[in-house]
Amino acid sequence: MQTPHNRNIRWWMLSLVFLATTINYLDRQVMGLLKPVLEKEFSWDEKDYSYIVMAFTTTYAIGYMAMGRFIDKVGTKIGYAVSLIVWSFASIGHGFVKSTVGFIIARSTLGISEAGNFPAAIKSVAEWFPKKERALATGIFNSGATVGAILAPLLVPFILGHYGWRQTFVWIGALGMVWIILWWKFYAVPEKTKNLSKEELQYIKSDQAEKTEEKTKIPLSELLKYKVTWSFAIGKILTDPIWYFFMFWLPAYFSDVFKMDLTKPSLPLIIIYSGTTIGSIGGGYLSSFLIKKGWAIGRARSFTMLLFALMVVPVMFSKYVDNMWLITLIIALATAAHQGWGANLMTTVGDHLPNHYVSSVIGFGGMLGSAAGIIFPLFIGIVLDTFKKSGNINGGYNIIFFIAGISYVTAWGLIKIINRRKTV
Repeated sequence: MQTPHNRNIRWWMLSLVFLATTINYLDRQVMGLLKPVLEKEFSWDEKDYSYIVMAFTTTYAIGYMAMGRFIDKVGTKIGYAVSLIVWSFASIGHGFVKSTVGFIIARSTLGISEAGNFPAAIKSVAEWFPKKERALATGIFNSGATVGAILAPLLVPFILGHYGWRQTFVWIGALGMVWIILWWKFYAVPEKTKNLSKEELQYIKSDQAEKTEEKTKIPLSELLKYKVTWSFAIGKILTDPIWYFFMFWLPAYFSDVFKMDLTKPSLPLIIIYSGTTIGSIGGGYLSSFLIKKGWAIGRARSFTMLLFALMVVPVMFSKYVDNMWLITLIIALATAAHQGWGANLMTTVGDHLPNHYVSSVIGFGGMLGSAAGIIFPLFIGIVLDTFKKSGNINGGYNIIFFIAGISYVTAWGLIKIINRRKTV
């Protein structure tokens, strides 16, 4: 896990975070791809499926706050490990359930444990990278979500076709156990990493205000004093539910509207999720590039987020498009923009707060974003069931895409208003 001359170890540490995020999204993506098979197996309608999605998003919301606080208390190494061990067993557990209630329990356990990924990942970036590199580092690890989403439509049909849906959950869930070994052997904070050079440690700390990591418990009331806490929360509330739609319903959308066979590798989904890699890394690179060119950190983040917010807007006009490949490109642009948006939004927390606040604030905002995601899947289920009964399910999807198209620009505007307030 060391490079020549012991330089750039921070990027090796980031590779572990990238791998964990890949596994995180691979695990959660399986359910959406198996939706048509499970609907037949358990006689689900859209509302039944929306309840299962809500179980995930509800516990994910609870877990975001709980895991964020837990990780700030015990540290990144232990916190991340606990999170991934639990979510791996939860993913495996899906393969053993025999009822809808069983899926709700499995998804709930997965939700509360997977919520630890982003608080731990952002905290790791704050520990290992100077501010001028954090957006790029965040974009790189966040692209793991894309890689997981790309691997899922490749792996799931193969395992499903050869071994059935139960083994699909088991084999994909077991991947997390490999990561645990690597993480526990190699990860440590910079000050405790033996092979880290003095030059790299100085570079990591070059634009950080604090030199040591405090371990005191931080009251929630203290976190709520900061504008970045609320601006981050608003960004999550208005855009997380849209990402859940892209993640949980896109396979069904292509199956319902374009009659795509989900038992085979799905090229439109691969194209869409491949594009998010470009958005995630590109979004992180752009703001980091602007900062190195002399832009103020806040201005660089805000400009980049506005650019990506505008890139989502075309998806609201999907009702005028009936060509599968054109709609694939429009959705790919929107999902790529979401990842670029998210990479910069998450980085704003570390820009304004000490490292020992980061996981807690990420957890708080993530909790509220997931809480919004609890209601949105129910809304989606009602809309799609209503339009499906009228024989026009595409009309239901058009409503959802319209909401998606305006959400990011609205969030950006509210964030600007919050940041102009004369408060902390």
